[in-house]
Order: sequence, then structure tokens, then C-alpha cells
Amino acid sequence: METPKKVAKKGYFFRQKKKVCIFCARNEEIDYKDVAKLSKFISEKGKILPRRNTGLCAKHQRQLARAIKRARIMALLPFVRV
Repeated sequence: METPKKVAKKGYFFRQKKKVCIFCARNEEIDYKDVAKLSKFISEKGKILPRRNTGLCAKHQRQLARAIKRARIMALLPFVRV
């Protein structure tokens, strides 16, 4: 009697490189007036991107969210993109 062979699954999981927080690596401050930098972390619809997509550490993700909200109130960034 033969032993059953293992069937390879279609989805292979590879270990991804750990994302490094760009603000920690460059030792930069997050400023609500820097619209060009903040707009990189906003989706097409105007939502703040989550930490798993941005690759930021928890500290800088909180600071980024606060800066984006301040920029929206100061009318530097739109609340919703049309």
C-alpha cells in the first residue's frame, strides 16, 4: 500500500521583510503644514491609511492621524475627495 502524497497548496506564504517606520529611520517630525508628506498617507477617498499599509510605528501613526485631522480642520487637506 502506498502512502498518500502531500498536495501542494496554491497559496504560498513567504515571510515579508519587516517594514521600518520612515519617520523613525529618518528622524523626522510630522508637521500638519506639510501637505505633500501627509497626502501620501491618505487613500483616494480621503481616509487615513491603516498602520499595516503605511508601515509606521504606533507612535508615529498616532501623530500622523492627529496631524491629518488638524490639517483638515485648517482646510489644508480635504475631508473627502470627490
